[in-house]
Amino acid sequence: MPVTGSGGPASGLPEGSVPWLHDVGRTIARHLYRPAYRLRVSGMDRVPRTGPVVLVANHSTMIEPQLIFGLLPRRSVFLVKDEMFDGVAGPWLRRIGQVPVTRGAPDRTALTTATGVLADGGLVGVFPEGTRGAGDVSSAHHGAAWLVRMSGAAVQPVAVRGTLRPPERTRRRLRPVVDVVAGEPFTLDVGRGRSGLAEATERLRGTLADLVAHVDAARTSDREEKRKP
Repeated sequence: MPVTGSGGPASGLPEGSVPWLHDVGRTIARHLYRPAYRLRVSGMDRVPRTGPVVLVANHSTMIEPQLIFGLLPRRSVFLVKDEMFDGVAGPWLRRIGQVPVTRGAPDRTALTTATGVLADGGLVGVFPEGTRGAGDVSSAHHGAAWLVRMSGAAVQPVAVRGTLRPPERTRRRLRPVVDVVAGEPFTLDVGRGRSGLAEATERLRGTLADLVAHVDAARTSDREEKRKP
């Protein structure tokens, strides 16, 4: 049996995690980057407060996971590359309920843990691109759609823009604006077999990519407006 205060069905966290440490971690993450960035957060009221949710977000730096983790209005369990669990960070990540996942191959242990969290009504965060890049969601892996198929969870898209450093020779402004935008949650019908998984993944990818493109367009419009005399 888990020790008193450990994660489980009532906490929305995996077994063995420590709910109060998770909440401390959220508080730290919520404020950690405010000295470095001007955060503009919108749409968090759209995030379902209860019930199983698969959150999907774009990924261009190591900062997005921490920002989303801190800004969400509920506890969240993210699938994190297993290299992050090496060294001193590993025990902390496990105790706040984050799940190591091996990239490049199906990780049954991680997926089983995530499915259990969803079955208990928790929120699981996934970065469908699988690795850091431009963050425009030009491709996506099947893991998020598979979790939806197994759990019937709602899908919550979140876009984060502004964390990626500009190209060389471009001067970065002091405390650049970073937008964190939660879109409308949606249901995703995942058909049978690999074809059903592929079709659902493409719909998920397209919805998230559209949200990212919308945020990019708004950021561009904002910059142009500020340049006007």
